[in-house]
Amino acid sequence: MPQTPEEYAAIAVSLIVGMIAAIVLTRIIGTNLLGRARRDAAQTISEAEREAATILKEASTSLKEQEIDLRQQVEREAQRQRTELHGLEKRILAKEESVDKRIDVLEDKATSLTSREETLAERSKALDTEKKNVADLISKQMKILESISGMSADEARRIIFERLETEVRRDTAHKLKRLEDDMTATAEKKAKRVLSEAIQRCAADHVAEHSVSVVALPSDEMKGRIIGREGRNIRALENATGINLIIDDTPEAVVLSGFDPIRREVARITLERLIQDGRIHPARIEEVAEKVAAELDKNIMEFGEEACLEVDVHGLHPEIVKLMGRLNFRTSYGQNVLRHSQEVCHLCGIMAAEIGEDVQVAKRAGLIHDMGKALTHEVEGSHAVLGYDICKRRGESELVANAVGSHHNEMPQESVIAVLVQAADALSAARPGARRETIDTYIKRIQQLEEIAEEFPGVEKSFAIQAGREIRIVVVPDVINDAQAQQLARDVARKVESEVTYPGQIRITVVRETRAMDVAQ
Repeated sequence: MPQTPEEYAAIAVSLIVGMIAAIVLTRIIGTNLLGRARRDAAQTISEAEREAATILKEASTSLKEQEIDLRQQVEREAQRQRTELHGLEKRILAKEESVDKRIDVLEDKATSLTSREETLAERSKALDTEKKNVADLISKQMKILESISGMSADEARRIIFERLETEVRRDTAHKLKRLEDDMTATAEKKAKRVLSEAIQRCAADHVAEHSVSVVALPSDEMKGRIIGREGRNIRALENATGINLIIDDTPEAVVLSGFDPIRREVARITLERLIQDGRIHPARIEEVAEKVAAELDKNIMEFGEEACLEVDVHGLHPEIVKLMGRLNFRTSYGQNVLRHSQEVCHLCGIMAAEIGEDVQVAKRAGLIHDMGKALTHEVEGSHAVLGYDICKRRGESELVANAVGSHHNEMPQESVIAVLVQAADALSAARPGARRETIDTYIKRIQQLEEIAEEFPGVEKSFAIQAGREIRIVVVPDVINDAQAQQLARDVARKVESEVTYPGQIRITVVRETRAMDVAQ
């Protein structure tokens, strides 16, 4: 511890000197650090400047290379365009030359046509002059002829035509009469052919079929149960049978609509059993429909076998027998096709026995001639052609197959049996009560028959009688003679055959009556 002022002063001086030394040392250190920092900064700046110069140099070099590439691309594109323009210019020049050549050719043709037109005009004038001279000469000759004959040209022409027509009709009638006499004289030698042609008449193809069935209901309340909740029952029944159900305002009845008679029969029986049972729901509908379909398939085979036994035709293939059974549910103009086939079978047998042909073959062809109708709702094509194909596949003879396929003239008839089948088919369809048609179709056919008859000259009045199976024609006796009446009947028959569609045959009867009257005073 200092005790005196001198000691205190020495200590203070020492402290001051130490502080001054510290300050000086601090400044020296700061100066050194600042110089070092300045040197580092200068060095950093120098390095940055060198790097910047390097980058600028590299960028300049890259830009120059890109500029060179772009310039080369531009030059190549310009060269390509100059080449295309040059080629286009050549093509345009070639087309211009071609157009010029065509123009020259057209000008030459136009000049040639002009000269030809002038030549033709001159020839036309010359021809007109010659025609006028010829017309004048003909007119003078006609006047001379009219003055000599005492009648006009129209009157003379009419008289000549009338005489020619009368002579032609008379000669034709006499010739036909002689031909008929010759045929009658040789009838015994040509009995088979004459009989076949006399009885045959192709029946028209039938398209008006029954396509609906009606099921009676115990009450109108049953309609709601058949429809079901939100229509589920009726949808299930339609899906199971493939038949449309029509439920309308008809009291206590439901209509089943469909072109397949088998499905329609399945739907009818199914609906009747469901109504009788009372349980109507989708599961029950499917169960009953399957059961009815299986039963009906068995019954179809039985129907075919019974039909074959009834007409004494045996040895048919099972598929053909089944098709015959399906015909029991098919109708044509209301006529049951299976019953129609049995009638044709009997008729073929009777006619074959009359003319000395094979009875069994004729009956066999007659029975199965319409079996193709069982497939017309499933397979496209005419029922006659379908029947022919089935016969060929199932071992029937060519004689039977041809008779089946040609009974509507869709293929040539190669035997008398084929003609007999066609004739028996027409006879079965044409017999009274066999078939029915709508009243509109019937009235139209009657009117058409009368209009055809009245188109011929000399007809006074015509009447379609016997439900359209006969046309009675009344002629003017002063215009139509006896020979011409026979010719008129033939002409009307040929025109009816070509223009009218009808089942069976139509008889043409021409009535010519001459009456003489006087009064006794």
